[in-house]
Amino acid sequence: MLVLGIETTCDETAAAVIERAPDGSGRILSNIVRSQVEEHARFGGVVPEIAARAHVDLLDGIIDRAMREAGIGYAQLGGVAAAAGPGLIGGVIVGLTTAKAIAMVHDTPLVAVNHLEAHALTPRLTDGIEFPYCLFLASGGHTQIVAVTGVGQYVRLGTTVDDAIGEAFDKVAKMLGLPYPGGPQVERAAASGDAARFAFPRPMQGRPDANFSLSGLKTAVRTEASRIAELTPQDVSDLCASFQAAVLDSTADRLSVGLKLFREQFGAPRALVAAGGVAANQAIRGALHEVARQAGTELIMPPPALCTDNGAMIAWAGAERLALGMTDTMDAQPRARWLLDANATAPAGYGKTRAGY
Repeated sequence: MLVLGIETTCDETAAAVIERAPDGSGRILSNIVRSQVEEHARFGGVVPEIAARAHVDLLDGIIDRAMREAGIGYAQLGGVAAAAGPGLIGGVIVGLTTAKAIAMVHDTPLVAVNHLEAHALTPRLTDGIEFPYCLFLASGGHTQIVAVTGVGQYVRLGTTVDDAIGEAFDKVAKMLGLPYPGGPQVERAAASGDAARFAFPRPMQGRPDANFSLSGLKTAVRTEASRIAELTPQDVSDLCASFQAAVLDSTADRLSVGLKLFREQFGAPRALVAAGGVAANQAIRGALHEVARQAGTELIMPPPALCTDNGAMIAWAGAERLALGMTDTMDAQPRARWLLDANATAPAGYGKTRAGY
């Protein structure tokens, strides 16, 4: 089965073609991503209107390139998948409308993909993992621990009660005068910093639930930065290192609780899976290895290029759904908000932002 995937939920315009074999294995035939970082950098963050216009200008050419690199024609497609949310609504509309047009013209099944589900299922493409597994989903707008028990079957075990991890990285970068995108800049600065210089709190540590909170930590960074008359590059590096260390400790604690809750409800997980743009942070990847080791399970992380937004993950989620006969009609609606666990409640500040991860 060949599936075209389209991703336009934020500031990456992306398209890809994947092939899903009858045995459930997958292969990426093309994966084209065009980042809009340059368009948004001078504003210090994503401007939704600029992002939507860029998607309109870029998407047709990117889809054409993805199809040419895959070496196939539209008649060979078994389906067309597009991210239908959550995300910046203008961009979501562009991608979903384009997918509908392709599906109508070529009489091809349509799949309206939840962007978060695409992140959740990517390890099945890259590593062939079986259900159930415990997912740590961390991006610019989302921080969740989720039990993944099947395609379309998700139970949220923990979430952020305020800022997402990526969002906190972005805001710390901004308050310290680091350029956009903020997440990688904080990680880079932290590499030459002293993580022991500032004693920042470890939010939610020791609590029996698996929820996260980053707002207080972010405020602590602001307070310490304001006490220094004029920040030197070393001050910035030390603040970043101390902040990142606090995030790592908090994340490790929260995930340990999340894995405990998983075992209580679903038995031993096949693996701890990390997905989403924050999983591209090398320090966080290292911390997750230790969490998995202590929990006696395997850590699986897609390559960094498949952690950030891309078309291959959308195409794969579409293929997984198509294999089960799960398709959508032309009435499928774009969604700015779309919970992965339909039975969960939306956390405070729920939405999709951009943190460079």
